[in-house]
Amino acid sequence: MKQRIVISGLGGQGVLTLTRILAEAADAAGHEVITSETHGMAQRGGAVISTVKVGPFRGPLVAAGEADVGLFLVAENLPVHGHYLKPGGIAFVNGPAGAGRASVDATALAARAGSPRSVNLVLLGFAAGRGGLFSGPAGFEAAIRAYTPARFLEKNLQAFSAGVEAAR
Repeated sequence: MKQRIVISGLGGQGVLTLTRILAEAADAAGHEVITSETHGMAQRGGAVISTVKVGPFRGPLVAAGEADVGLFLVAENLPVHGHYLKPGGIAFVNGPAGAGRASVDATALAARAGSPRSVNLVLLGFAAGRGGLFSGPAGFEAAIRAYTPARFLEKNLQAFSAGVEAAR
């Protein structure tokens, strides 16, 4: 198993939380995993990008044109970070449908699940439900359970499940 993943969003959207959950799921599945993050203007709502490499890689960075998967928490970041995707790579986008991407209104689904800030988990559920990641939904659900504080767990699982359901 080798997969390069780019996660792109805005400060405060949970890019780093999503990175951690992906890493936890990969580790629990017995895969080697390396992560990297760039905060940028995260504190002011600016673009944030992180990468996850699952498999036997030597370094954490993903070069332009190498990512197998992109998780875009806002559609506006696709022009900013979309160049990391390789030809044939898949972009999972919170936003409108378009060429070469699988889209879902993760913002609306997170709100309906009672957790408007859980757009990241809805998008993760959507990508896992579509089979675009190294693990299926069960592996990510276990990582969410392990990583999430008890007071947020039920809402986070509902948001994740909403994404999985939207993928069907």
